[in-house]
Amino acid sequence: MDRNVCGIDRVGRVLLATGLLVVGYRTRQQTLGTLAFVAGSDLLATAVIQRCPVNTLLGIDTCDTTS
Repeated sequence: MDRNVCGIDRVGRVLLATGLLVVGYRTRQQTLGTLAFVAGSDLLATAVIQRCPVNTLLGIDTCDTTS
């Protein structure tokens, strides 16, 4: 399985995921809080495994493969 999430993209996903998880947890009794938590979880998962299916569909690869 090839990676397609690296560098600034990965850092951005972790930061955005952290924010969404905090907002989602603090407002977990509301629908938007639950959606924020789910979105944050997805972003964090794609950052950790360095693979994003949406990037694959769009042909986006932020990893430097010229090593």
